[in-house]
Amino acid sequence: MNTLISTEKTANGAPAAGRRVVDAPIRAFHALFAACFAGAWLTGDSEHWRLVHVTLGYTFIGLLVFRLIWGMAGPRQARLSLLWRKLRHLPDVRALHQTPQRRAALQWVLTATVAGMLLSTLPLTLSGYAVYSEWGGEWLEEVHELMANGFLMLVGAHLMLLLVLSRIQRQNLARPMLTGRRAEPGVDLVKRNHGGVALALLLTVLAFWVWQATQGTVNAVGERMEQEDD
Repeated sequence: MNTLISTEKTANGAPAAGRRVVDAPIRAFHALFAACFAGAWLTGDSEHWRLVHVTLGYTFIGLLVFRLIWGMAGPRQARLSLLWRKLRHLPDVRALHQTPQRRAALQWVLTATVAGMLLSTLPLTLSGYAVYSEWGGEWLEEVHELMANGFLMLVGAHLMLLLVLSRIQRQNLARPMLTGRRAEPGVDLVKRNHGGVALALLLTVLAFWVWQATQGTVNAVGERMEQEDD
């Protein structure tokens, strides 16, 4: 949690190495987003963990809403318009034999996987809500499962590209999502860490999970009492 909220200093109090390129709210979103999908994927086929699965699904769409808001109101490096500008610059496929162009192409595909996951979140969660509300039959469950598998493929492609580009550039490209900083000299691209926003997001998610657990307990007790009365 401290890593997400602030990475201004190292353990001995010295200034943190590298320059800050990712703020705390984006890192908190990234961690929660990944955790929610992983948890929902693991609990998707279990009736026993259905409440957990549904809760994570609600959290998933809530995190998307936060990302859209922060992508419009947050600092420049968090803006979704920046993501769009990166996607608009298509790599030159005629020059892929050149190392810089191959690297640029991989970077573009990596950005595309991020955009794909964000765009897939809404139909994935809506189909899940439809299944939970019993709006359709088995075909709807198959649609939801297909979308979940597609999202998983995007995640796998994203991780693979991160690994490949990290090897090519000889630096850990996943590190900024953990520490907020890139191990290179230069001025901070993100001037403020916005730790308070990240903390508020984390506390909101935890409060929602507690509320969902409480509601689930109340409903379970109510159902048990009704069965005993019958």
